[in-house]
Amino acid sequence: MSRRVYLDHNASTPVHPDVVAEMLPFFSETFGNPSSVHGFGREARDGMDQARARMAAFMRTSPDELVFTSGGTESDNLAIKGVAYAAKRGHLITSKIEHHAVLRTCQWLETQGFAVTYLDVDEYGMVDPDDVKHAMRPDTIAISIMHANSEVGTIQPIAAIGALARERGVPLHVDAVQTFGKVPIDVDAMGISLLSASSHKIYGPKGVALLWIRKGTRMVSVQHGGEHERRRRAGTENVAGIVGFGKALEIRGRDMAAEATRLTALRDRLWDGIRAAVPDVKLNGHPTERLPGTANLSYRNVESESIVLGLDLKGVGVSAGSACTSGSVEPSYVLVAMGVSLDWAMGAVRHSLGRSTTAEDIDYVVASVEPIVRRLREKMPVTA
Repeated sequence: MSRRVYLDHNASTPVHPDVVAEMLPFFSETFGNPSSVHGFGREARDGMDQARARMAAFMRTSPDELVFTSGGTESDNLAIKGVAYAAKRGHLITSKIEHHAVLRTCQWLETQGFAVTYLDVDEYGMVDPDDVKHAMRPDTIAISIMHANSEVGTIQPIAAIGALARERGVPLHVDAVQTFGKVPIDVDAMGISLLSASSHKIYGPKGVALLWIRKGTRMVSVQHGGEHERRRRAGTENVAGIVGFGKALEIRGRDMAAEATRLTALRDRLWDGIRAAVPDVKLNGHPTERLPGTANLSYRNVESESIVLGLDLKGVGVSAGSACTSGSVEPSYVLVAMGVSLDWAMGAVRHSLGRSTTAEDIDYVVASVEPIVRRLREKMPVTA
């Protein structure tokens, strides 16, 4: 294996060296419990408060609107269940292509007496704001629509949906795990009430995330214990992780615009190279309203797992559909919701680029894909 190319940054990213350096003291010298009133605890609390202030500055919000959690899944659960439990009953709106952290939370709420509308998407994986408008009812208590889909990268018209939500006084939760620190987000202009984001998607550590809750949003805690996070999320905070998350976001604030431009060019280089070299390949997701570093490509009548394994032997890491459901042999539920036919959906491969990706990496992947797909197709049974 002469080269290693990691193109699965939507699943997770390597921790930035500057983030590691910032975290290290909080594993040793500054180890106190941030809820303790003695000096050791106050030192830990100071580190956490500085990270919270960094994040609030990035988001242009108040630090006390941020709640730290263990991951995007917990943030999604806290947002949706917290608003639902505060209302006690009612109707929620989401889409059919949300992350399972949202979909399964909504499905569980249905067993508790809540009603949920699951919106369709178009062939690009985009929600129509008019569908949101028509789905709204007098008893609608929340809307949850992701900012960008992790599989195909399509960016949703959140500002238009947020305007509808604000007009009706309905809180809008946005799962921004795939966009936070990658593309601009203005929670005020977009009409967002709650926003989930995760550290390990932006070169921070795993096991830490945030939920931003706009002041005045009615919700209750779903995890009971101590008085942590202004009584919104009980449990001793992951101080080192929070410090790392804060540093990672500071770096993203500095590098985000230039990196988005660079990754968009590399993403397009990948797509142009593969479609020139391989017949019967198509791009899934919106051609322009898409994450800078995401290219989900379908190879007709070829199983994606075989392509992923073939590329793995060449030192290339890519994903067959969503990272959280990669053990499944079923076609991606996202592609099915987009109306992608089975012969195309079963051959979908996601390439997600990051800060380490180079033009040479892209050219190596393009050169590696063509013989893999050609050999797989040669082995296909001949049909009459």
